[in-house]
Amino acid sequence: MVMFYFSGTGNSKYIAELFCEHQAAACHSIEEEIDFGALIRAEDVVGFCYPVYFSGVPRVMREFVARHLEALRGKRVIVFCTQFMLSGDGTRKFVMLFPEGYMEVIYTEHFFMPNNMNDVPLLPIADETGIERFLVGARRKMEVVCRDVRNGTVKKRGFSIGARLLGLPQIVFMGTMERRANRAVRIDGDCTRCGLCVEICPMGNFSMEGEGVRLNQNCTMCYRCINMCPEKAISVLLSGKVRWQYKGIL
Repeated sequence: MVMFYFSGTGNSKYIAELFCEHQAAACHSIEEEIDFGALIRAEDVVGFCYPVYFSGVPRVMREFVARHLEALRGKRVIVFCTQFMLSGDGTRKFVMLFPEGYMEVIYTEHFFMPNNMNDVPLLPIADETGIERFLVGARRKMEVVCRDVRNGTVKKRGFSIGARLLGLPQIVFMGTMERRANRAVRIDGDCTRCGLCVEICPMGNFSMEGEGVRLNQNCTMCYRCINMCPEKAISVLLSGKVRWQYKGIL
């Protein structure tokens, strides 16, 4: 078994590594420079973990799947989503990236994790105590998930009619937000050109130029740059200075 994850600010990384620790499975970020095709072909069961965005799959994960589609043919697949609020059918959206019957889905689950969208004022912020509550719930759920997987129990969270209805309006909204994010990333005058955003962006959306940082209109809405910028100089969905940053799970 092998698990691949994408994690903007650490939530999905935590869930993927927690699962692999329980299952003694290999765990890899899709940002690593390794032979993913060989790893996929060598395993019968392949897992994926990613943050669900408005009931959809992040573009960076969709592009990863597209690059390795042939290697995934006939595999048994586990899908985990991390979410802050109700995400609808986020795991089903991943399965829809494949032709019908292309692989066997043996387990899907959603995990509630802390909010990292720090430029949307209406969304609540978790303090250390609140973050720990999320983690306690995630660990409890993971114990059940791992027991089910070991016992061969098949569960598909996100495939019910209710989940699909909840996800339908969100996925329409996601398409709009993805297109908007490519144009709406902003860097304010507090930028010191430290180059951290260039280094950590999974999409290469930033590049250093003589007068400052250039935006390449290639954002996957992972919020890594906003939460890690030392000067809080970056915003995505809404303009203006962010007031707090989510540094992930310490």
